[in-house]
Amino acid sequence: MERVAIFEVVEPGLLTTVQDLGRFGFSRFGVPPSGALDRFSLRVANLLVGNEESEAGLETTIMGLKLKALRKVFIAITGGDLSPLLNNQEPLEMWKTHVLKEGDLLSFRALRSGCRAYVAVQGGIDVPLIMKSKATCLSAKFGGFEGRALKKGDILFGRGTRVSCDRTKLRFPPEWVPSFVKEATLRVILGPQNDHFTTEGLRTFQSSPYRVTPHSDRMGIRLDGPKIERRPDVEDSIISESLIPGNIQVPGDGRPLIILNESVTGGYTKIATIISVDLPKAAQLKPGDRVQFEAVSLAEAHRLLRNQEDQLKKFKASLGR
Repeated sequence: MERVAIFEVVEPGLLTTVQDLGRFGFSRFGVPPSGALDRFSLRVANLLVGNEESEAGLETTIMGLKLKALRKVFIAITGGDLSPLLNNQEPLEMWKTHVLKEGDLLSFRALRSGCRAYVAVQGGIDVPLIMKSKATCLSAKFGGFEGRALKKGDILFGRGTRVSCDRTKLRFPPEWVPSFVKEATLRVILGPQNDHFTTEGLRTFQSSPYRVTPHSDRMGIRLDGPKIERRPDVEDSIISESLIPGNIQVPGDGRPLIILNESVTGGYTKIATIISVDLPKAAQLKPGDRVQFEAVSLAEAHRLLRNQEDQLKKFKASLGR
C-alpha cells in the first residue's frame, strides 16, 4: 500500500506518543516493553478500523491533542474519555468508528474519565519497526516517531486504504466497555515477596485506600497512604530482578509503587502483581485518584482473563474476522 500523509499535529497535548502492544524479548538487554499502557483499549480501537490488534496507534494523555486530517481517514477512539471533538464543536462518540474528511480537526477538550485515550487509524501509523515493534521508548529515545513525544507541526504517515462508509456503523458493545473511575479497586495476586511483610502489613495493603501522587508516569505510579509494615528481620531491598507491568513494589517508605511499561529491573520487594484484566484500570489512574487492592486467586485471574478474551473473540467474529 502507498505511504501517505494522514495527520498534521496542530497541538501535541500533554503527552502523545506512537504505541503498539509493546516490544518483548529484549529485557535482558535492558530494553523495556513500552507500548500502550492500556492494551485492551488499543486492541479494540484497531479492531474497529479493520487493523490487526497489534497495529500502532496514538496514546494521548489528559487533554490538548489536536490533529488535522490531511486526507479522508477512518478512525476509532477508545480508552479514557478526554472529550473528543470534531472541528471544535461536534462530540465524537467513543468506542465507535468515524470517518474524517481532509481538513477536519480532531481535538481532545477536557478529561472526563481515565487519563489516556487511544486513536487508531485504518492502516496504522507508519513508523519504523525497531526490535519487532513500533512502540515509542521515551527513556531510551527510540521507536515510534523519532523516539519522542509528538510536537507541533509533525506529519504522521499511514498506509493508504480504501475507507468503507459501512464501517462507520461499527461500535464496541457498550456493556463491554470498561469504566474508569476515580476510586478503583485493583485485583492482585500476592507475591513473590509477600512473605517479607507482617500479617498486619498485608492487612493494611489489602484494606487501605491509597492516593495516586503527581510522581507518576509511564514508568510507574507512586501511591500515598498507610505504611505497609515489613518484617523487622528483612531488608526493604532485594537483589535486582526483572519486572513486569503490574508488579507492585514497596520501597523503604512503605508506600506501594505500581510498575508500568518503561521499567525493566528493580530491587525493591514486590508484594503483589495486578492481574491482566485490571491493568487497563491502573493505566487510566491519574493524580488524585484513589485505589484499593483486592487479592484473588490465580484461578480467578485466569477465569477473568478468559472472559475478557472471549468478549474480544465474539466481537471479532461479529466483524467477520
